[in-house]
Amino acid sequence: MHRRVVMPLILVVMGALIAPRVLPEYYLSLLNYVGLYSIVALGMVLLTGVGGLTSFGQAAFVGIGAYATAVLTTQMGLSPWLGLMAGLVITGLIATLLGLLTLRLSGHYLPIGTLAWGISLYYLFGNLPNLGGFSGISHLPAITLFGWTVSSSQDFGVLIWVIVGAVMWLLSNLLDSREGRAIRALFGGSVMAEAMGVSTARSKLLIFIYAALLAAVSGWLYAHMQRFVNPSPFSINMGIEYLFMILLGGASTLGGAVLGAAMVTGLKEWLQGILPMLFGQNGNYEAIFFGGLIILCLLYARQGVWPVVVSRVPFLRPRARNLTALKTAAPLPQKAPLPAGEPLLVAEGVTKKFGGLVANNNMSLTIKTGQITALIGPNGAGKSTLFNLLTGLLPLTSGKIEFRGQRIDGLSSRKIAALGVSRSFQHVRLIPTMSVLENVALGAHRRGLAGYIRSGLHLERAEEASILAEAARQIERVGLAKHMHDAAGSLALGQQRIVEIARALCADPYLLLLDEPAAGLRHLEKEALAELLMRLRAEGMAVLMVEHDMDFLMGLADYVVVMEFGQKLAEGLPEEIQENPKVLAAYLGGDVA
Repeated sequence: MHRRVVMPLILVVMGALIAPRVLPEYYLSLLNYVGLYSIVALGMVLLTGVGGLTSFGQAAFVGIGAYATAVLTTQMGLSPWLGLMAGLVITGLIATLLGLLTLRLSGHYLPIGTLAWGISLYYLFGNLPNLGGFSGISHLPAITLFGWTVSSSQDFGVLIWVIVGAVMWLLSNLLDSREGRAIRALFGGSVMAEAMGVSTARSKLLIFIYAALLAAVSGWLYAHMQRFVNPSPFSINMGIEYLFMILLGGASTLGGAVLGAAMVTGLKEWLQGILPMLFGQNGNYEAIFFGGLIILCLLYARQGVWPVVVSRVPFLRPRARNLTALKTAAPLPQKAPLPAGEPLLVAEGVTKKFGGLVANNNMSLTIKTGQITALIGPNGAGKSTLFNLLTGLLPLTSGKIEFRGQRIDGLSSRKIAALGVSRSFQHVRLIPTMSVLENVALGAHRRGLAGYIRSGLHLERAEEASILAEAARQIERVGLAKHMHDAAGSLALGQQRIVEIARALCADPYLLLLDEPAAGLRHLEKEALAELLMRLRAEGMAVLMVEHDMDFLMGLADYVVVMEFGQKLAEGLPEEIQENPKVLAAYLGGDVA
């Protein structure tokens, strides 16, 4: 577990044990609401702060959890625990349906979609006769646990904050795993994640469901603490307040979720007492105050208050990962090497049209194992488009692509990655806030099996150690060992390109596609890269490389394919290409020997 989560978790546990014994009833009740809101906010950190999916509808999921237990316990005489189970099942089903519908939206359409169903569910709560209308349902029974009746504020304080601590522990474990890296890659890195074998649609749906289930747990606790449920606490206004909480506290941090819940709850209570004295009894003035506060936060503390606190308190700062356990980790299974010189990827008649623009026209090439193939041509020749066609990021207009005898055109990029194709990108695609080690480990995503439940319960440590050990090995292999714990975004552009190569190698591919890998590298770095590629060739790996540095390329490539205007201009051995008049005229220039 990350140290950045340990301290907030310790504070939460201490608060759960001490607060009920020392706080007056009013403040204890206020603290209980902070805990209830924290559970929802923690789910929103996973969904919005880390996953990048903005939702205004979480209050509706709180309502589903509350109404499920209210109906089952008051109208059917079932226990609150069965009400909890039913609420989780109903919430899970509704969240799955809503997720499948709304998560297909992108940009500003997604939050608008969540706004729509959030409002719809709120009015559904108030208009269904069996739910008591806007008058609500009362006389909910108390929660009992092994003879302990949870009825007083002190009792609920212990239960609520123990659950908050458990949720923080589970989410911390999840985010510190292969599935957690996949979640963190969703925010601005979906294309790269798919190319590394991550099912981004699955990850989005799962975190959407997880956040909804946590909201339902909060609703269940709220219903039995109040012994009364009506639609008012589940309106869209409350959904906006949950967003305020994580924005103020720190949208991407678990400690920030709790801090934000405390700030909004405390400020709201204080303002409701102070503002009417200043401006009169009528009016919702605290909403105006919170609007201004959010603007100030976005201007001066865009990451939230918690990161500011962490930056000023040394013992809260994250420390480098201890790699001692990685030295004894079992190696990941590796693919059996293929015989050298065999056709690995065969593309025939590949054509790609964007409306009237023909980016690739009847392109064909064959890549063999144990061979470095160079793909060259002027800017705009269609090289990167061909890369995207070969790796499934773009669909073909016509033609076919086979990999190891299997048709792969039409397959998704993650399925192609699973077959043994890995790549870098023309424009570097790393998660800048993640360490080099974590970025490279993302390449081994498909080499692990642990899912959300095992990761959350911390039962995948052996597999995680093997993945990180493989990532560390690849980082050392490319010569960036001293930068292993640095944030990837802090590296120079050339070093970031090397990190991408290490990530691609971490996937254990048969075929490595490199898009301008030497761009931004200094002379010695290019020599080190050339040595690495020659070692990979000797190991039987196939490499397809786009590069503009002819001195670097011609001394390294076994075979060269030249493109111009989306078509193949020439192909052959490097020395043949350097003497080809068409190539000299179109690209290399007459002074090339």
